[in-house]
Amino acid sequence: MSKVLLILELSLREALRKRLVIVLLTLTAAFVGFYLYGVYKSELTLADRASGLGFGQRSEMGSSVVAINVITIFGLYLVYFLGSLMAVLSTVAAVSGDIENGVMQSIISRPVSRAELVLGRWLGFTVVNVGYVVLVSAVMLLGIWLITGFVPPNPLPAVGLMALAVALLTAATVLGSTMFTTLANGIGVFVLYGFGASGGILDLVGRSFDIPTMVTLGRLANVLMPTNALWLGASDQLQGQAMRDLFGLVLARVPNPLFGSEPIAPGMLVWAAALTVLSVLGAMWKFSRRDL
Repeated sequence: MSKVLLILELSLREALRKRLVIVLLTLTAAFVGFYLYGVYKSELTLADRASGLGFGQRSEMGSSVVAINVITIFGLYLVYFLGSLMAVLSTVAAVSGDIENGVMQSIISRPVSRAELVLGRWLGFTVVNVGYVVLVSAVMLLGIWLITGFVPPNPLPAVGLMALAVALLTAATVLGSTMFTTLANGIGVFVLYGFGASGGILDLVGRSFDIPTMVTLGRLANVLMPTNALWLGASDQLQGQAMRDLFGLVLARVPNPLFGSEPIAPGMLVWAAALTVLSVLGAMWKFSRRDL
């Protein structure tokens, strides 16, 4: 286990040495500031409308609460999307990059097994990627609370589901890195991510036009790559009662690719966690038998 932790530490140092974390945090800070400025201006606009209608404050208007709730969910969706991109881009060369650069031969000549190397790589990049999602989500939620006073109902379970989605993408990228070249792996995982995201769209089309085949394909896409299902479960946790009262019947009848209408199924949650573990184990097994 100490060897795995050593590889984890080296992966973290590698991310810092490449300035990946610094660049990402700098750009993310600009994004969060830009988004929170929009939240601030939205709050002022809603407060002016409330004052014009004779309300003492914005929170007395149910539609205004819904607007802030929607803005909050969209903000966290962007965090989830950026975290997903980071999970792929930061991990795409986790193993294949060292092979292509000729560094892997010197690494595996040391008393570290290939399986320990892969596990340590995944743990290291998962710490960075999940830590990024948790940190930025916390800053986003804190900023919205300071500006509007709004706190979504269940932020911790929601962020936990987002973190699991990012951990799954990181595991899938590490698995691909043991099988393909860096370029092929990057393209493949992005396609896989898009395939999972298409589940919500296929479900929307199927239910909107009563096409059972499309609904079935949407569910199949969510099972094969459950990142979209995890996000929909997270978005459901973020919806306040006012938003449920306004959009609940609509979302239940015609699902939205961005807003979930029900909690994630326990079986899907277990499957997503199991798929993450299976991807890591598959990467360890594959690389242990790969001819360099």
